[in-house]
Amino acid sequence: MSLWKCFKMAIASIVSNKLRSMLTMLGIIIGITAVIALVSLMSGMTGEVTKAFEEVGIESIIVNITDRASTKELPVEEVQALAEEHPDVIAGWSPTVSMPAFIKNGNDSISSQATGVNEYYLGLKDLEIAYGRELTYIDIERRQKVCVIGTYIAQEVFGGDALGKTLQITGTPYEVVGIVEEQDDSTESSNDNCVYVPYTLASHTVRTSKINSYIIYASNQETVEAAKGLVEALCQKEIGDDDYYTITAMKSIADSLTDILDKMQMMLIAIAAISLVVAGIGIMNIMLVSVTERTREIGIRKSLGAKQKDILSQFVIEAGMLSCIGGVIGIIIGSLLAIGAGKLLGMTVLPTPASVIVSFSVSAMIGVFFGFMPARKAAALNPIDALRYD
Repeated sequence: MSLWKCFKMAIASIVSNKLRSMLTMLGIIIGITAVIALVSLMSGMTGEVTKAFEEVGIESIIVNITDRASTKELPVEEVQALAEEHPDVIAGWSPTVSMPAFIKNGNDSISSQATGVNEYYLGLKDLEIAYGRELTYIDIERRQKVCVIGTYIAQEVFGGDALGKTLQITGTPYEVVGIVEEQDDSTESSNDNCVYVPYTLASHTVRTSKINSYIIYASNQETVEAAKGLVEALCQKEIGDDDYYTITAMKSIADSLTDILDKMQMMLIAIAAISLVVAGIGIMNIMLVSVTERTREIGIRKSLGAKQKDILSQFVIEAGMLSCIGGVIGIIIGSLLAIGAGKLLGMTVLPTPASVIVSFSVSAMIGVFFGFMPARKAAALNPIDALRYD
């Protein structure tokens, strides 16, 4: 008997027992739905984590001097010399001096946070200038009262036309020499609410002669550890006691979080896989019942010349089709659930082709594996005993 005929008989059997077939597929549907939804959501979360670190700068290394009362410091000249000595490992660096900023222009005023940086900072952070220019070496060296602002401040304080205008930051006038391209949505809580000034001027404003924070960029992700090692060696040389400083590599944090998410994903998949095993046992039980109900039919077919392989093929294909149909339904429901949950959580969640292919393959294999024993039992029936079965 041809495989096509086996398929037709399997379809006819499934259609003639709709309720039983649906209940048989239910376990597969639930299991595949859970796997697709969980894998998609975890992949979406991993993507969001990676995106967040890329925005911060996954190649970045943050150095903070924690004991500010100590006389020891990390001089700017030493950090610059380190970067110049190892250009293949360190792509750039900048001090970061934070200071509160009460920004005012006439009657319009807003609160923000100003950051003192050098001429490399904006380029390292991939911040494009929409209008004007970046900070320059001359600005840093001469402590010039200039600033680069975000689109939120440009819009709120100047109505969008800010270039070349003067604003007051905590009572001190600054000339706006550049406006950064919009990064988010130009709201108060977004990255567009930013002010960058020369770090030398910021340090002078907050009345400190020491730089307590640096951001250093490795040349690429592969050189992050090497760059971190160089920075640690410099801190040990200049400061000594590692209780006085912290060095944080964004890539290390990103890798740790990704590893945790991957382990959570594997654990959730393992839990969801239990339902697939239960579904397989359900398929096996239903197929055993089906064999019992169709004993006389099997006897008639065997007496008319059907071989064992024909009977075996028929029942294995029927079990496989039940499982595959359930798998397809589960993939569709799981994908819709994942996309809907992603929208509720504000994430971009899409089922990966790999998860869809693996889920369908697993559902098919479960059907064939658990359907084989009932099929073998049916194929082994003695035609005379099967015809006498009542």
